[in-house]
Amino acid sequence: MSATVVRKRSALTKGQLPKFAPYIVLAVALIVGAAILALIGFNAFGWGIVSAILFAVGLVSWSGAVEGARKAKDKLATCLVVGAFLVALLPLISVIVTVLVNGIPGLITPGFLGTSMNGVTGAFDNKAVEEGAPVLGGIYHALLGTIQITLLATVISVPVGLLTAIYLVEYGNDRPLARAITFFVDVMTGIPSIVAGLFAAAFFFAIVGPGTKTGAVAAVALSVLMIPVVVRSSEEMLKIVPNELREASYALGVRKWRTITKVVIPTAISGIASGVTLAIARVIGETAPILVTAGFATTINNNVFGGWMASLPTFIYTQILNPTSPSNPAPSDQRAWGAALVLIILVMLLNLGARLIARLFAPKTGR
Repeated sequence: MSATVVRKRSALTKGQLPKFAPYIVLAVALIVGAAILALIGFNAFGWGIVSAILFAVGLVSWSGAVEGARKAKDKLATCLVVGAFLVALLPLISVIVTVLVNGIPGLITPGFLGTSMNGVTGAFDNKAVEEGAPVLGGIYHALLGTIQITLLATVISVPVGLLTAIYLVEYGNDRPLARAITFFVDVMTGIPSIVAGLFAAAFFFAIVGPGTKTGAVAAVALSVLMIPVVVRSSEEMLKIVPNELREASYALGVRKWRTITKVVIPTAISGIASGVTLAIARVIGETAPILVTAGFATTINNNVFGGWMASLPTFIYTQILNPTSPSNPAPSDQRAWGAALVLIILVMLLNLGARLIARLFAPKTGR
């Protein structure tokens, strides 16, 4: 009986690679790749590329010899797909690792998150480099400015974008006005960010006066960039809400506006929240519009409607371009990398918040 079972298993597994075959090929590819790179000059990136090519060639060749051409083509397609995924993932990993390595020293500096650059001069940076004194100055003013400007831009953009999307989906019906709005939204999606900043600056120049630079002006500039993203994402989410839900609501005598607020929007709230988060992430790192509309400040400004205001992107830009001490730029570089790390953390927290909002407000399933 056992011999029969063994023969059946042999027949089933005949012409197939063993399960550990990819691991053997990977180990051989890594060893041969390291040997080749040792002859021409070893580096980690080249080792990975050569090893990946050797792995694909080895696995596909072995599969072709044992399993046949069809399985070999399948292995080749799998290697290409996985390779493309890893290539696409490399820049993300590289950015995260680089920002972490360079940003953590600035982030853990005492007072980095709780102090501003007010009163910090090149003499302090020279002393930090030459005598080992602590690096002074932080990003509190820029962090506060980023939160205020982005929050005001979100308050402006989300109602406008969501109401526009509701009109296009629920009331537009391919009318001339709806087609015109769709056209202008498409145009606004591709405009450069500096154009949005110039528009906001010119708008407030005509209303308030020349040289008006405040956080509110910057928020208007960012809202020009956010609104098209909110409109497009919300429109797509509203379109995928089944019409049967609307018809069921109408059959019960519920008015259209109440159907939209109680049925359509709650059903699509998950996608809408994701779209809003995408719009915020789209603008939170913008530099050019902020420089044009809010300027740059080294002190704390709690009034978004008055005075110049700093933000994290402009803080990074000025610390790199114009170090506090041109002869010793290391402290400025440390502050810039720390601010970049904080900016990435903010974007991550926004994404986590969007997921939490989507889960809290998503329609309940089950009985």
